[in-house]
Amino acid sequence: MFDKLTAMLKADRKTIVFTEGPDARILDAAARLLKEDLMGVVLVGSEAEVKAAAQAGGYCIDGAQIIDPATYDGMDAMVEKMVELRKGKMTPEDCRKNLLKGNYFGTMLVKMGVADALLGGATYSTADTVRPALQLIKTKPGNTIVSSCFIMEREGELLAMGDCAINIHPTEDNLVEIAQETAKCAKIFGIDPKVAFLSFSTKGSAKDDEVTKVQNAVAKAKEVMDVPVDGEMQFDAAVNPEVGQRKFPGSQVAGQANTFIFPDVTSGNIGYKIAARLGGFAAYGPILLGLNAPINDLSRGCNAEEVYKMAIITTALA
Repeated sequence: MFDKLTAMLKADRKTIVFTEGPDARILDAAARLLKEDLMGVVLVGSEAEVKAAAQAGGYCIDGAQIIDPATYDGMDAMVEKMVELRKGKMTPEDCRKNLLKGNYFGTMLVKMGVADALLGGATYSTADTVRPALQLIKTKPGNTIVSSCFIMEREGELLAMGDCAINIHPTEDNLVEIAQETAKCAKIFGIDPKVAFLSFSTKGSAKDDEVTKVQNAVAKAKEVMDVPVDGEMQFDAAVNPEVGQRKFPGSQVAGQANTFIFPDVTSGNIGYKIAARLGGFAAYGPILLGLNAPINDLSRGCNAEEVYKMAIITTALA
């Protein structure tokens, strides 16, 4: 998977901004990305602090652009643009204060074209990554929510799972949008999507409002998606050919699904972590979907290898 992505990046060079420039994990990954000449790198933070941290860790970040919000020449223009984007919800003073924070400043660098993509969250929460993105980058035309997916990899096998991180109680229309965006993301990573809407019920085997929600979402998704879609189905019916055709005969998806839409974030989060911890899949994400530019979140428990791979994934989405 990563050979394909790195080839894409070398053919069409992009720039990523890291919102936590002095963090050792960020510097480790940035040094590797620069050495391999995969992308331009912007590190947000005090130049003295970033360089001191790089020297202390032995990371060569020659070629990276270090931008300090406190001394940034374009701050006045950035404040003006943010006031315009917030449409009266923030004063110029509020905007300037927020732009001194790496998450808001980095997001505005993407908005203003200084960088093509952003990766943050090594030291702050998912909400602190998503909030500035929603306020400044905003959702794509036709999208009403930001959602997420994970790309799962095991010995060349690739799966997509959504939404595992953002929408706690998605509506049926939310599920359709999550499915559309997850399928688009899956294609970028070389997956030919066969989309299963998951449930504790298969083809009406159980009756509940949650089952009805998924059934309605499937009906709507089939009208607007150009890839195989089916459901509602249990996970065994989605992945096991024999079980799938016994429980859901004639389905183009049952028994061969590779793109999974969970009914809520609880099941999604648990599901991808079971696949990672017990199934031996590497989990890449959460990849945020539905925004006008690639903005992605790191786990605060991430390591440098995860930062490196998520940087490649994020920038490839640009």
